Amino acid sequence: MFEKIRIREHMEVADAQGQHVGTVDSVRDDTIKLTKSDSLDNKHHFLQLDDVDKIDDNRVYLKSDADIPLGLGNKASVTS
Repeated sequence: MFEKIRIREHMEVADAQGQHVGTVDSVRDDTIKLTKSDSLDNKHHFLQLDDVDKIDDNRVYLKSDADIPLGLGNKASVTS
């Protein structure tokens, strides 16, 4: 289990396969707010802390069944 305090601003967020999903803007309560720059709609998107599998170095890895909003990750569509 990870400690949410280890998730910091500007950390990369990757899916279970290691593909870029976004960049952490902030952590609020039980959600990770992602930066707008990684989304097609140029809006902030949120991920649930329950969807985090592990934290390794400067990267947050999501579980394989994580609910990833469409349009995230290097300005390309990502399916959940």
